[in-house]
Amino acid sequence: MVHHYEPGRPHWWQWLTVLSLDAPMVAVAWQTALARAARHPVHWHHGFILGAAVWLAYAADRWIEGWRLSPSMIQTQRHWFYRHWRWPVAAVWLAVLLGAVVISAIRLTSAELTAGLLLLVAVVTYLLSHQLVHRTHSWRAPKEICVALLFTAGVACFIVPNEPVVLREIAGPLAFFGLLCFADCALISFWEDEVDRSHGQTSLALHFPQGRPYVRALPWSLSVIGIIYALQAPPQLAGIIWCAVGAGVLLGGVDILHPWLGRQLSRSLADVGLMTPLGLLFVDCLRCA
Repeated sequence: MVHHYEPGRPHWWQWLTVLSLDAPMVAVAWQTALARAARHPVHWHHGFILGAAVWLAYAADRWIEGWRLSPSMIQTQRHWFYRHWRWPVAAVWLAVLLGAVVISAIRLTSAELTAGLLLLVAVVTYLLSHQLVHRTHSWRAPKEICVALLFTAGVACFIVPNEPVVLREIAGPLAFFGLLCFADCALISFWEDEVDRSHGQTSLALHFPQGRPYVRALPWSLSVIGIIYALQAPPQLAGIIWCAVGAGVLLGGVDILHPWLGRQLSRSLADVGLMTPLGLLFVDCLRCA
């Protein structure tokens, strides 16, 4: 049974999720940490463009969702926000898009621009498919896998194109990041299965409910594998691998506490848990000071 959701003022800890800022923070943190581990530093415009692109994609997804749903169907603060502030958000969205396009045209190399455009095509295809064309099709690719793949490609987008050999150096940590993104999205799909059902969305939880034990075990499995990997990894990669281990433990811990935390706080904490590279970057800054 789906209960009618009565929105109130978001709690302070919800605002990153409500404003769609958590995902850009995760992407930019991992991009920066991976680039440093590969000794291939990215610049401010790379972080801005990636963060803007992730925000644009998430904001568009939630804007469309808020637009197509009736108030009685909406089950989350974030979708209420995008429905209530639809046109101001649209104006901000266009301004961010314009800024990202201008900076991309001015600052990106041809290889980076090509990679970015290819990723843009993939993101637009995903949004059109999952929000409009194939929204209710049971055979469509699970959104949790699509989001994890797009996130992983986005993080590598401005690290790899200029020096493809770098991919071999960061392949391991990048794979861990992609699997953590999938674990995050998959767990959220189980926590928010009532939301997806009310919104008329398909999800991994709704189509493969029998997969719940495997999804719950995934972050812990990644953490164990990560510990083994980190102990054998080159020094420049060990830090980012330990970040993946920490993210896996935090994600698994939130899942265990989910019955007491509730779906909204669990959702917020899960995304914050993926921001572990911020700690590594902070330590690096202290060392350089």
